[in-house]
Amino acid sequence: MATRRQRQVTQRRLHESIIDLIAIMNQPHRDEILIAEAGIQLDRALFQLIVGIHRFAPIGVVELADRAGRDHTTVSRQVAKLAELGLVERRPSAEDRRVKEALLTEEGRRVIDALDAARGRLSQPVFEQWSDRDLLELERLMRRFVDDLVGWSAAEKAADADDR
Repeated sequence: MATRRQRQVTQRRLHESIIDLIAIMNQPHRDEILIAEAGIQLDRALFQLIVGIHRFAPIGVVELADRAGRDHTTVSRQVAKLAELGLVERRPSAEDRRVKEALLTEEGRRVIDALDAARGRLSQPVFEQWSDRDLLELERLMRRFVDDLVGWSAAEKAADADDR
């Protein structure tokens, strides 16, 4: 069993790894490389949003902006642009008719499919030396970590709401 100090060091290193990963994922040229590899025409500013819409649809602009770390007025204009391009459709939310949700169109799904295929080709060299077991373990532990963070975050929000 690890000592408290060993766990602290491990958690700090894990945090550093996550920061490194986020820094890599946020590099604009990486998005440009992926878009080019996918063979699609898409402004880089719209890339993160179409991926977010795919992952969380149907999703309102305010939630999408929060997840993207952007201002909701900017995201609203960008989602409108995605709609003009025929990549997303907007519809009133079933839960709150004041909210317009975004979801992918068939053309938007084709763009996502092209991006997924390109991502697979680009990441293949990174994972070619990994065993199937290691890759599956990384996926399992990453999913567990994210799910636990989501649960913790929800508990924090509920506690904050109870304190009000």
